Amino acid sequence: MPTGPKGQKRPADVIGNAVRVMCIAGEETDGTPDDGKSAAAKELGAKGGKKRAASMSPERRTEIARKAAESRWNKR
Repeated sequence: MPTGPKGQKRPADVIGNAVRVMCIAGEETDGTPDDGKSAAAKELGAKGGKKRAASMSPERRTEIARKAAESRWNKR
C-alpha cells in the first residue's frame, strides 16, 4: 500500500483520503470547521456557565436540573 510523505498509511475510505489530501495540500489546517466565533468569545462563554452555577443556590440548580430531566423524558 502506498504511503504518505511522512510514511503514514492512506485511509481506506474515500472521504478520509480526501481530507488527508487536503491537509497535505495545505488547504485545511486542523480539520475542525470554523464556527465564526473568536477565541476570546469562546473563552468568555466557557467561563459564563461556571460563574452562573457558582452564583446560584443549590436549590435553584436542582430545580433547573429537574425541569431539564422532565423535559427530556416528555419528548419521547
